[in-house]
Amino acid sequence: MKKLIIFALVVLPMSAMAQKFAHINATEVFSAMPETTTAQTELQTLQTQYQEEFQRLQDEFRTKYEDYQKNEATFPDATKQRRQQELQDLNQRLEEFAQKSEEDLQAKYQEKLAPIHEKLFKAINEVGTAGGYVYVMDISAQATPIVFFNETLSTDITSQVKTKLGIK
Repeated sequence: MKKLIIFALVVLPMSAMAQKFAHINATEVFSAMPETTTAQTELQTLQTQYQEEFQRLQDEFRTKYEDYQKNEATFPDATKQRRQQELQDLNQRLEEFAQKSEEDLQAKYQEKLAPIHEKLFKAINEVGTAGGYVYVMDISAQATPIVFFNETLSTDITSQVKTKLGIK
C-alpha cells in the first residue's frame, strides 16, 4: 500500500507535466479578421442612420414646441389641445424610436458578429485539437481574469489561429 501511494505521488505529477496547455489573445485575432471590419462598418452606418433620423425627429419636435410656445396665447382652446396632443404624440414617437432603434442595433450586432465569433472559436478548437492541448486559455482583456500565468509552460497559438483563418 505504501508503495502504491509513493508511486501515485511520483507518477501523477509527471503525467500532469506531460499535458499541454495553450493560450490565445482572441480579441487580437477577432479584431484582425476582415469580417469584423466589414461588420463594424455596416453597424456604424446603421447607427449613423438611426442617429440622423432621431435628430430629425428632435428637430421637428423642437420646431413645433417653439411655435406652440410663441403662439400659445393666440390659439383658441381647441387648437391648443390639438397642438399639445401633437407634441405629446411626437414626444412618444421619439421615445419609441430611440428604444426600437437600440433594440434593432443590438439585434443586428448579434446577427453580424455571432458568425464571426463562431468561426474564430472553430479555428481555436481545430488548432487546439491538432496541437493536442488540454486547455486553450483566452488571455485577452475581455476574458475572465487569470490570477497567475506562466507563459513558459503554455504555447501561444494566436499566430496559428490567425494562419488557420488566413490572417497575416
